[in-house]
Amino acid sequence: MKVSPTPSDLPAAEAAFSTSGSVAALARSYAIIIVLFILCGISALFTPTFLTADNLTNILRQVSVITIIAFGETMLIIAGMVDLAPGSVAALAGCVAIGTFLATDSILLAVVSAILIGAATGLTSGFIVTKYRVPSFIMTLAMMTIARGLVFIYTKGFPIYNIGAISHLGKGDILGVPIPVVVMLALAVFSGVLLSKTRFGRYLYAIGGSEDAAVAAGVKVRRIKVLAFVLCGIFSGIGGVLLMARLNSGQPAAGVGYEFDAITGAIIGGTSFTGGVGTIQGTLAGCLIVGVINNVLNLLSVPSYYQQVVKGMIIVIAVVFDLKTRAVRTRNLIN
Repeated sequence: MKVSPTPSDLPAAEAAFSTSGSVAALARSYAIIIVLFILCGISALFTPTFLTADNLTNILRQVSVITIIAFGETMLIIAGMVDLAPGSVAALAGCVAIGTFLATDSILLAVVSAILIGAATGLTSGFIVTKYRVPSFIMTLAMMTIARGLVFIYTKGFPIYNIGAISHLGKGDILGVPIPVVVMLALAVFSGVLLSKTRFGRYLYAIGGSEDAAVAAGVKVRRIKVLAFVLCGIFSGIGGVLLMARLNSGQPAAGVGYEFDAITGAIIGGTSFTGGVGTIQGTLAGCLIVGVINNVLNLLSVPSYYQQVVKGMIIVIAVVFDLKTRAVRTRNLIN
C-alpha cells in the first residue's frame, strides 16, 4: 500500500532532493567550463583571429548584457518560473535612463531610474503571478508586449541620439576591462553569493524542487517568488542602461530576443528548466559558450539565419540532456 508523506517528512525529502540537485548542478557546471575551454581551442583552430585580445574583449563586451539578464532568469528558472519580458524591459529602462540623463545630467539618477523601472515591472509580474496564479510565461509575455509598447510611446517611435557622457558606461573601461564586463562580473559574484550563501537562495532551490514541500517547511513562497521577479527586473534594467550606452543612443527596438538568449545561456549552463537546479557560474559559462559560437560563426562569415538554427539545436540538446539527468536523479531518490 502506498503511504503519502506527512508534512514532517516533506522538508527532509526536499532537503535530500535539493542536496542531490546541487551536487549534480556543481558537476554540470564544471563540465560546462571544460566544454567552454575545448570550444575556445577548436575555435582558435578554425580562425586564428579568435584568440586575439581585441576579439576576446569584444566577446565579453557583447555577452555582458545578455549574461546579466541571464543571472535573473537563472533565479526564476531555479524556482520553476520564467520571464519573457527582459528584452523589452531593458529597452524601456534603457531609454528612460537616457531621457533622465539628458534632463538631469546625472548618470547616477539615470541608472537609478532604470533600476526602478526594472523593479516595477518585475514586481507587477510577480504580484499577478503569485496573487492570481497566472502562469509566469503568460504574464511575462503580456509584460513583454506592454513594456515594448511603453518604450515606443516614451520615445514616440524614434531613437534618442546625442546621449552624451552616459555612453561611457558602455564604451569605457576600468583598468583596461570594459565597464559592462566589470558590472557583469560584479553581478555574477553578487548572484552567486545570493544563491549559495543566503536563505533566499536556499528557498529558491526548495521551491523549484518541490513547492508543496517548501510550503510545508514554512517557506513564504509568494514573497520569495515576487522577490525573484523583482531581481530579474532590476538586472534587466541595469542591462538596458549598458546596452543603450554601448549603442550610443536610446533605441526603442533594441533588446528583441535577449530573453531567449539569456534563457539559452542558463539552460546550457546546467539550470534545469523543470526547476530546483542551477548555478550562476554555470550560467556565466553557458552565456560565454553562446557568445563564442556567435563570434566564431561571424568570423567565418556564416549567415545569421544559420546561426539561429545552430542556437535552436543547442537548446534542444540542452533540454533533452536536462530531462534525462532529471529522470536519473528522481530514480535515485526513489531507490
